[in-house]
Amino acid sequence: MLGGINRRHFLKHVAGASALALPSFSFVQNLRAYEQELKKNAKSLIIFWMGGGPSHMDLWDLKPGASTGGEFKPINTTASGVEISEVLPTVAKEMKHLSIVRSLVTNEGSHERGTTLMNTGRVPNPVVQYPAMGATVSSLLTSKDQALPGFIGIGGTAQRIGSGFLGMAYAPFTVQNAGQPPANIAPPAGLGDKDMVMERLQRRHRLFNTIENDFAEGTLPHMKDKAERDAVGSAAQAHSTIYKKAFDLTVGTDLRTIFEVSKEKKDVIDAYGGMANGFGMGCLLARRLVEKGVTCVEVDLGGWDNHANVFNAIKGAGNNMGNGGRLDKGMGTLVKELVERGKWKDTVVLWMGEFGRTPRINQNAGRDHWARCWSVVVGGGAIKGGQVYGSTSADGTDVKDKPCSIGDVFATVYKGLGLEPSTKVRDNLGRPLEIAEGKPLPGLV
Repeated sequence: MLGGINRRHFLKHVAGASALALPSFSFVQNLRAYEQELKKNAKSLIIFWMGGGPSHMDLWDLKPGASTGGEFKPINTTASGVEISEVLPTVAKEMKHLSIVRSLVTNEGSHERGTTLMNTGRVPNPVVQYPAMGATVSSLLTSKDQALPGFIGIGGTAQRIGSGFLGMAYAPFTVQNAGQPPANIAPPAGLGDKDMVMERLQRRHRLFNTIENDFAEGTLPHMKDKAERDAVGSAAQAHSTIYKKAFDLTVGTDLRTIFEVSKEKKDVIDAYGGMANGFGMGCLLARRLVEKGVTCVEVDLGGWDNHANVFNAIKGAGNNMGNGGRLDKGMGTLVKELVERGKWKDTVVLWMGEFGRTPRINQNAGRDHWARCWSVVVGGGAIKGGQVYGSTSADGTDVKDKPCSIGDVFATVYKGLGLEPSTKVRDNLGRPLEIAEGKPLPGLV
């Protein structure tokens, strides 16, 4: 019922649960005490995921006059001395709240490895399945009383990465189309009229709970108390918890309607680029979700793998808004609304893709994969806006100053959420692992 969760995933986590339960109990108890304090703060993270590798040089780090500069002109923003692309006028008005990191070095030029690296903060490893940032944040910040899933992916990228060794309790719930309620929260067809549907769903729910409770007790027979099984990360208990939320989404009208962005006022929908802008509707849904306490929302905007016609793909033509316009309306309006609604201090945003694009423009008027030096954007929470961290050379081919790693970016985001980057979680081998390998970027937090 929930995206990213299946029987194989569940059984894999059950297999190792008993072996890790007793030696990890003290560690987890200490971690839980820390978590409870953090969860009182109700912080949220929104990730803008640019699938395919966005052209940072045509968005955030323009080089006017250079042979690598491209077609777009830089424009002033509300951040003093900070210029970005003319295709992002809405975002430019909100730049005083955002900061650009222009000196990221990742060195992963393939889509698959770059996607894993940027979503987990770790170089892909065949032995350890690292969790997505959203899963890590959800595991540390989502209250057990939260009715909605703690990690929601709008698009499929969050589901591809998943919760890794953290287990299915923190797997992302996936919404494929932000303009419509998720198909997998609708009751099955053919159950009868409305009253009969509700009665049968409730009966299934009671039966499900009975089976789950019996199985959870059998998985860790030495722990009779549900709270103890929760504390050691019982996979059976996680399974029960996550499916309870699925039932709540199916049966609970109040929760189900949270996904219906079409109920927003027309001027709000238009500000996000209209219903035709899927990314904009994803951003609008993200605002609705964090206002309801969801810890992390990842919103996908694909179509950035522009080996040809990169400028046309960004600016669009005719009725086609282009990826620049889609990004601008969605991201810019979301930042504006979060500020206006008083959520900015409690919400961190992170814009990124798997890598940037080459400074050199190829013979097809496109740019190729480039991870040697490129840009990401952060803001919100405790992160200071209106700044630029690091820079690249005049033609964009090298870092000029302040090179940083993805670990440093992750550490900055975590710090912005009130999480210490040195906070530890346990991997699938039972080893304590810091949530970020780097250090927060000086001046940003």
